[in-house]
Amino acid sequence: MSESEIFFLDSEKSVSYKTLLADLNSAKSFSLYLKTDSIYDCFLQILIATLSEKEIVLLDSDFTESEIESLTNLQNGEYSEMKIARSYDDLKSVDELVLRLDNIKNAKITFFTSGTTGRPKKVSHTLQSITRFTKRKSQHSLDIWGFAYNPTHIAGVQVFFQALLNKNKIVRLFGLSIDEIFGVIEKEKITHISATPTFYRMLIWQNVSFDFVKRITSGGEKFDKKTSTLLAKIFPNAKITNVYASTEVGTLFASQDDVFVVRDEVKNLVKIVDNELLLHESLLGQTADLSLMGQWYRSGDLVEVVAENPLSIKFVARQGEMINVGGYKVNPSEVEDAILSLTPVSQVRVFGKKNSVLGNVICAEVVAKSLDEKSIRDYLKTRLQEFKIPRIIKFVEDIKLTRTGKTSRK
Repeated sequence: MSESEIFFLDSEKSVSYKTLLADLNSAKSFSLYLKTDSIYDCFLQILIATLSEKEIVLLDSDFTESEIESLTNLQNGEYSEMKIARSYDDLKSVDELVLRLDNIKNAKITFFTSGTTGRPKKVSHTLQSITRFTKRKSQHSLDIWGFAYNPTHIAGVQVFFQALLNKNKIVRLFGLSIDEIFGVIEKEKITHISATPTFYRMLIWQNVSFDFVKRITSGGEKFDKKTSTLLAKIFPNAKITNVYASTEVGTLFASQDDVFVVRDEVKNLVKIVDNELLLHESLLGQTADLSLMGQWYRSGDLVEVVAENPLSIKFVARQGEMINVGGYKVNPSEVEDAILSLTPVSQVRVFGKKNSVLGNVICAEVVAKSLDEKSIRDYLKTRLQEFKIPRIIKFVEDIKLTRTGKTSRK
């Protein structure tokens, strides 16, 4: 591709590969602790740090000063002043940039977990672990990536390097409205999108179709069949892939549906204990914040074993998300799946609300057209036990999301 072609595009900024090289060559420093609202600046700072074989710590753009102080021991915005000079020679071409990245050994990119089930944990990854499943073939040279993740999270950085190492164009979708997202997909002829199931559920009820999209990748949450089926109507020629990934390990499994077959090369690094997925410490990024059970990390993901040979698993719930209702454990994902199976429902959030008698009561927020509370309750009585049916059902315009773009349980 020509180095003048677009590297990154959003509604406010268009940057060519030529400009990217110029920015890298003119950079005198980078922020060791990075907090920015600019997706391009985040990309740029990550590249400067990586090429310098240094560490960069990514702070979520909506972390408060008190959160940053708690997580990093930095005070009064001190993180914004911590600069380290770059230590690489000027880059003459995009090919040279990619070649240098291929030879990086010591760089570290440090993330904080989403904190949906507790205090965010600090995890560092090498460029090798970030790009573990990056596909690099000539057939990917014309890919155009829709960027739908927060850039400070590991999934966003993985998409960034997937695009960069193939010298692809990246187009911003993160933070846009539904109409803006569809407009950008059509205008830029985006071919690849990677996002959470929550992101895709915002799209599936629109009467649109894009036959030029080649691949849809979903990760970060349980992916239901209804969403997959409706996505196939919007993106009729796209291969739809479901991935298991986390900040702690990066991407580990991939599947065409909700059943993951554990590959031979990692089968000895995975085990199931009391329905919980355990991962060997060798799969983890560098961290002092995770407690291990011997050499094993308890992922907190509850799974169902579908087959033993080869080991095939289906993700059921996050252990920390289970809701205690009068001594019974309720999986909010199970309740959400049941409500989502109603045709008029486009999005749903199920969560627990403290109750002095039961411990918690089940609540649901529902985005739906032409549906009432009685219809939902009558339907759920045919699908769920009584204690799993939400006591409180509220119809809303949109669903509360976490920093990582997932459905919030709080």
